[in-house]
Amino acid sequence: MFAFNGGGNSATAIDAATNKVAGTVDLGGGPEFAAADGKGYVFNNLEDENLVLKINSRDLKVEQRWPTAPCSSPSSMAMDRANRRLFVGCRSKVMVVLDADSGKVITTLPIGDHVDATAYDPETKLIFNSNGEGTVTVIRQESADKYSVVETVKTLPRAKTMALDPKTHQLFLSTAENGQFEVLVVGK
Repeated sequence: MFAFNGGGNSATAIDAATNKVAGTVDLGGGPEFAAADGKGYVFNNLEDENLVLKINSRDLKVEQRWPTAPCSSPSSMAMDRANRRLFVGCRSKVMVVLDADSGKVITTLPIGDHVDATAYDPETKLIFNSNGEGTVTVIRQESADKYSVVETVKTLPRAKTMALDPKTHQLFLSTAENGQFEVLVVGK
């Protein structure tokens, strides 16, 4: 398991069996979101460097550094493990789809302003990007290489922290209005 250290531009590997530090990986930039492929690799985006890293979790080494252009400020990430696709939400109002093996940019799609979280539902084939402007951009995965924007759902300003329940297919977003903490539930 990894703990990402934003201030230290590194990731600390922790042995889950012993709960002891196994080592540290220098990332060369500030880490944001991470996704694991279940095959020994962890992907992490560096918002300040406009990169996605492919990290070998066994050797504790960064194996690849992939530019996210035309995306800038990659701040969120989710993964389709079956098709080996990374979905990276960018503050430049696009989501980029990357091949998790080659780092090749497959496509980009428009999303809302100030994205903070991206989630992928493998059962419905929907990708969600929650945006600080008070929207969730919903994108449909038609195939591994074909995507389309389905809709933009209005939420509340600053409701950008998001989690997906894969059983109910509902989204949970948090925000605070007038000193009150609120959780929004979004579903079909």
